[in-house]
Amino acid sequence: MNNTWNRFIYKCAAPFYDRLFNSGIFLKARKQIFKDIDVKSGSKILFVGVGTGADLPYLLNNGHEITAIDYSEDMLRMAQETYRDSSITFLRMDAQHLDFEKESFDFVIGSLILSVVPDPQQAFREIIRVLKSNGRFLIFDKFVPANKKVPVRQRLLRPLVKLFGTDIGLDFNLIHAPVSDESIILQDEEVMLNGLYRRITGVKRREKGI
Repeated sequence: MNNTWNRFIYKCAAPFYDRLFNSGIFLKARKQIFKDIDVKSGSKILFVGVGTGADLPYLLNNGHEITAIDYSEDMLRMAQETYRDSSITFLRMDAQHLDFEKESFDFVIGSLILSVVPDPQQAFREIIRVLKSNGRFLIFDKFVPANKKVPVRQRLLRPLVKLFGTDIGLDFNLIHAPVSDESIILQDEEVMLNGLYRRITGVKRREKGI
């Protein structure tokens, strides 16, 4: 996968994305992953990979300062149009290179983003970098099931699925490893499709001396 190919894939997908991924089991999953997030009113929230904005209703009306980014102009345009009367700041940006200062946000969300970027480890490092000490993160994405043998069919389909702009063979433990000394995983739960989709929450460690 690469950014140029992903932009093409999501340009094609933008017109019907919500019909596929904001209904049925996906709509149920969205409600589940945001059901008990612990974010104080007025927090600075960064949404990495906002897409068409399908997750934003679960964050509104709490006085949060929300910044939402996406690499796809087409997806971002749809989100901006839907929430044109809100105070959300929309920016086109690469999740692997966030244009924010270190420790800028209280809460960072990455929904279905690590499985589509060329370098998921780099994208997650950036999430931790821009998160404040004691700030929390929420990841919802496709990962190989924790502590389970990966099905042969999933391994065989992985190269083909990548052609459509997403990876079904990522191991979150490997993604988290480079920043494991900076962050703690609080919860890792299966959401749907036999654990392929997972909800992972965590916190950035407080720096020494603070």
